[in-house]
Amino acid sequence: MKLAAQYNRATLIITVAVLFIAGVAYYAAINYIVNKQLDRDLVEELTEITDYINTNQHLPRPLDFEGDQTTFIKTDKDNLETTFYDTPYHKNRGNKTEQGRAVQSLIYLKGNHYIIVVAESKEASENLTQLIIGITILLTAILLLILILTNRYIFSGIWRPFYHILQQLKAFNVADTNNINLNKTNIDEFSELNDAVTVMASRVKNDYQNLKSFTENASHEMLTPIAVITSKLDTLIQDEKLKAEQFIQINDIYTATNKLSRLNQSLLLLVKIDNDLIHDHATFNLKDVILEKEHQLQELAQNKNIELIHLLEDKQITASRYLIEILINNLFNNAIKHNPVDGELYIRLTQRELRFQNTGDHNALNSDEIFERFKKGKNSDGTGLGLTIAKNICSQYGYSLNYSFESPYHTFKITFND
Repeated sequence: MKLAAQYNRATLIITVAVLFIAGVAYYAAINYIVNKQLDRDLVEELTEITDYINTNQHLPRPLDFEGDQTTFIKTDKDNLETTFYDTPYHKNRGNKTEQGRAVQSLIYLKGNHYIIVVAESKEASENLTQLIIGITILLTAILLLILILTNRYIFSGIWRPFYHILQQLKAFNVADTNNINLNKTNIDEFSELNDAVTVMASRVKNDYQNLKSFTENASHEMLTPIAVITSKLDTLIQDEKLKAEQFIQINDIYTATNKLSRLNQSLLLLVKIDNDLIHDHATFNLKDVILEKEHQLQELAQNKNIELIHLLEDKQITASRYLIEILINNLFNNAIKHNPVDGELYIRLTQRELRFQNTGDHNALNSDEIFERFKKGKNSDGTGLGLTIAKNICSQYGYSLNYSFESPYHTFKITFND
C-alpha cells in the first residue's frame, strides 16, 4: 500500500473515531442540558402547586394540559426525597406515548401526606436534540468529504516531488551520461532528498566510471602478456628437444594461461552485461542460432559419442545476437561437457520455452548455487562463470532460466516473456 493511502486511511480512521467519541459526548452534554432545563421547569410547577395547596388548603384538580400532567397519590410516608426521573408521557389526545420528564415530592395537607408527581413532555426538547444531532452529522459528513478531497488532491500535489524523485531513481542508469533531472520544490524535506539523490547519483556514476575504466584497462593490459605467454609456450611446445617432463609442465602452464584468458574475457563480459553496455539489438530466428552452434560443436559431441536429438520450432526474438550466441554456446558446452560417453542430449524449442536435457551424474545439482559465480563441479575445468553469464543474459531480456533434475536427465529451461 502506498504511503499516501496509508496516511489517508489512518487520518480517516482517527478522524471518524474522534468524531464518534465527540458525538457521544456532545449528545450526552445536550441531553444533560435539556434535562436540567426541564428539571428547572418542573421545580417551578411543583413550587406553584405547593403554594396553591398551602394557600387554599385543598388539592387542585389534576392538571392535564398539552405540556404537563400532575398526579396526587395519598401515602403513609412522612418523608420522601424530591427526585427527578425520565418516564413515559401519555397524551390523552391521540392516545400517544412519548418521552417525558417527571419530578416527585411529598406534601402535607390536613393531617394526610400526598405524593405529588408532575410530568412534562420532552417532545419539544427531543425534537431540538434530534435537529442538533442531525446538523452535527451533516457537518461531520461534510468534514469527512472535505478531508478525503483534501487528502486526494491537495496532499497528492504535495507528494508529487517525491514521486518524481522515485521515477527518476527507477529510470536511473549508471552508464547514462545524462545527469539525473530533479524538480525544485519549496518543501524542505523533499529539497534535502533532491540534494542527497543528486550527490548519490554523481558519486555512483563517478565510481562506476572509475571501475569501468579500471576493468577495461586491466583486461586490455592482461591480454598482451597473456598473448606473449601463449606465443612463447606455442614455440616451446613445438621444440623437438623437449623432454617428456618438460612438455607436461609446459602444457600445464599453457592450459592455465588459456583458462586465465577465458576468465578475463568472461569477467569483462559480465561487467558489460550487468551494466547493459551491449546494444546491438536485432530480430532474428533463434532456431538458426541453435543449428549454427550445433554444427560448430558437433565434433565435440561426436568425440563422446553423444546422441544429439533436437526438435526446433521457428522462434523470432529481438535481442543482441552476440549475447544470444554466447547463451546458446554456454548451454551447449555445459550439456556436452557434463555428459558421459554414449550419453544423450535433447534440445526442444517452442514459442514459449527452450530446453536442454542431457544425461549426466545421477544426483541433482544444487539449484540454489548452480548459477552463482565460480560455482562448478568437482571435475570441471571451466571458469565457473558459464551458467552465471547465461543467467544474466536471460535476466537482461526478461527470460527465466531454471534448472531441474529427473533421473537421468539434467534440464535447463529458458522461459520466454512473450
